[in-house]
Amino acid sequence: MQSPPRTSESNYLERQILFRLCKKIHSNIDDYTECSNVNLSSRNVALVAIFAALYYILSLILPALYAVGVPNLQIRLEALVASVFGLVLGPYLGAMAAVLGVLVSWVLPPSSFNPYGVPFLLSPPLNALVVGLVFYKRWKWGFAIMAALILAFPFLPPSQPLGDYYYVSIAVLWDKIIALLLIIPTVRFAKKLSQSSRLPLLFFFICFIGNQADNMWGSDVFAIPSVYSLFFPSLQAVRDAFTFSPFFYPAIRLVEAILAMMIAVPVLRSLKGTKWVVREKSIIEE
Repeated sequence: MQSPPRTSESNYLERQILFRLCKKIHSNIDDYTECSNVNLSSRNVALVAIFAALYYILSLILPALYAVGVPNLQIRLEALVASVFGLVLGPYLGAMAAVLGVLVSWVLPPSSFNPYGVPFLLSPPLNALVVGLVFYKRWKWGFAIMAALILAFPFLPPSQPLGDYYYVSIAVLWDKIIALLLIIPTVRFAKKLSQSSRLPLLFFFICFIGNQADNMWGSDVFAIPSVYSLFFPSLQAVRDAFTFSPFFYPAIRLVEAILAMMIAVPVLRSLKGTKWVVREKSIIEE
């Protein structure tokens, strides 16, 4: 497979980078060719920059929640808008906007290069990516990414040996598995849910799925010894923290999904048919 044609000097490098990224993500040649053809026009670059700036502005306004029982670890509420990025800009531009927004928010105040947040910088981009894949008719890839993240956790130290510590995986994964299984009926009944009165429910489901992808990445990364050793002195303390998680974090993800839905519904309705929304067919269109 040859690289995409050299259309202009101004965006050739960007298209080459995106092409190689998409080739890594997609094994099917048609899928990564379609991905690499994302139009990196001046308008799209501007949209990515605008949404990234919005992310940073929200990081200044919205409060941070400290993770229960985990010192120095914050839950950033602005991360919920990554779902909106995926809905408006699509999976790839939405993820790019989230990456840029997260990096700017991490470098500048209030984070100011907080080292404890580094392992979790990819959580919002994954949210935007999965949401965009589900909404713009690439749901199988969104499903595969989510499933891979879920399947990885039982093989990480807090759940090993699995025969003894299976309950840790159950505590962490039950709500993520619900989100994973929710992808299929959400796509299947999307057109029925796209009616005006039901549209908030559709966007709630999609935003919940995206937020759980965010959470699943965070759980996997936190289960790596080089990461959890920054917060806990022992592996058993990590297991205890994960076991406590079902009593707190699923509620946060539900609230984040509701807030994201409340933002997404008026935004998508307002921007429908404008140049601000990615020109791709979604699951609510024929």
